[in-house]
This record gives sequence, structure tokens and C-alpha cells, in this order.
Amino acid sequence: MKTKFVLAGCIALLSFTFVGTAAETKIEQALRDADAQWCKAAQSKDVDKTVSYYSDDAIVMPPNDKIATTKDAIRNVWKDLLASPGLVISWKATKVEVAKSGDLACLSGTYELTTNDASGKPINERGKYVEVWEKQADGKWKCGTDIWNSDLPVAPAEKK
Repeated sequence: MKTKFVLAGCIALLSFTFVGTAAETKIEQALRDADAQWCKAAQSKDVDKTVSYYSDDAIVMPPNDKIATTKDAIRNVWKDLLASPGLVISWKATKVEVAKSGDLACLSGTYELTTNDASGKPINERGKYVEVWEKQADGKWKCGTDIWNSDLPVAPAEKK
């Protein structure tokens, strides 16, 4: 009898583990999907849609630029980037970590970006990014912190 009780307890604990894992997997997939949709919005050069993925209090830390802490500043970061001549952009999450609370997640991944220089020659860049996503009161996920930087070496300073 005692063995049946212990066995039943183990099965119950395992079922809670699988339920938690299934819930985390569902959240992880929802975040991967949202990040992929966000990428498609940027690829279509839709500034409004691209910026809509940020929370109201988001901060964006673009490379070689000041931190953007207001919706207008974030919009300007994306407006300038999406207006770059010859822009081709893509990114993909390679890791998603969901907090045990289920209301915060960290996505990291890689991106590729091509723009044209002043002479029209394509410049290819690749790098990595980190996004912190927050579950909103309405149950939707929004990015609260976004930072990315290049894997390419910094160009040497021009000699004067």
C-alpha cells in the first residue's frame, strides 16, 4: 500500500513537471512566433508595425547611437534604419528563456543586415541581439528592452 502511495505521488509530481514544461514550450513558441512576425514587419519597412512590438516604456540600445527611451525616439531609430538605401534585414531567435513567473522572457539570436554605402555598394553586416519581453496586462507580449551589435570588427579610425 505504501508503495502505491509513493508511486501515485511520483506520478502526480511528474505530471506537474510536464504541465509546466508544456506551458513553457507554448510561451517559448509564442515568443519565437512574435519575434519572427516582428522581423517580417521590419522587412516590409512598416515603421508603425515594427514599433508596435515595443512596450510603452521600452528602451532601445542601437549600435553606435544613444539609447532611445521614448516612443518617438524608438520610432526615429527604426524610421532611419528602415529608410536606409538597399536595406535587407533579417533576424532569428536562437535562444528563448522564460522566467518561472511566466511574465518575462529573454530572447537572443543573430541578425543580418545589408545597406548601401554612399557609392551604392552593398555593405553586409551580421551580429547578435538580446530582447527582454514582458507579458502585458492584456496577455500580449511586448519587447521592453532591445539591444543589438555587430560581429564585424570596428573600422580603424581615419588618419588625419
